[in-house]
Amino acid sequence: MRNSKKIGLLLFLVLLFTTKGTCQQFVDASGKIINQTIVIENNDTLYSRVLPTLYVFPPMKFKNKSQEKFYWKTVRDVKKALPYARIVSRTLNSANEQLAKLPNDDARKAYLKSLENEVKKRYEPDLREMTFSQGKMLIKLINRETNYTSYDLIKMYRGTFAAFFWQGVAKLFGTDLKAEYDGNDKEKIIERVIILVEAGQL
Repeated sequence: MRNSKKIGLLLFLVLLFTTKGTCQQFVDASGKIINQTIVIENNDTLYSRVLPTLYVFPPMKFKNKSQEKFYWKTVRDVKKALPYARIVSRTLNSANEQLAKLPNDDARKAYLKSLENEVKKRYEPDLREMTFSQGKMLIKLINRETNYTSYDLIKMYRGTFAAFFWQGVAKLFGTDLKAEYDGNDKEKIIERVIILVEAGQL
């Protein structure tokens, strides 16, 4: 009886704070907005909610502890690098829109210099805290998010010499600014991790 009274009270409160066709928004664990609607028709209360997509993959099978450790390091690196790759993509789109509006090369150079200083000030401290493997992951994910390699981006905005120089530095550390992301083959596991992280399942 007590449980039925509690349920009745809960339903009453739901009805009290909603009206016919009310749409409410909630944020799930992954930060995505979920819409839900309560509709009252002929004294019947209908509850409607679009459920998030649930992704199901075959279970991961590890040959040894070392392989399992590497997988969870990949998860960590994706979670760290993906937000910054998205920032690069948004910044690139915004910069291209702004550059198209500027009247001449001098104005474009001044804008790019100002943008570079702003990005450095805002993000450089965090990026310096990245591990080597997270930096390599960021290079891959930048290509995934923008369809440009890091080498291409440096060449476009800083010139061929700068791109060549930083590619040489990257090679010394065993990475490649020209690396392209292949989510269907080489980076298949990374793509799986990204999907699960975005869905809030990992």
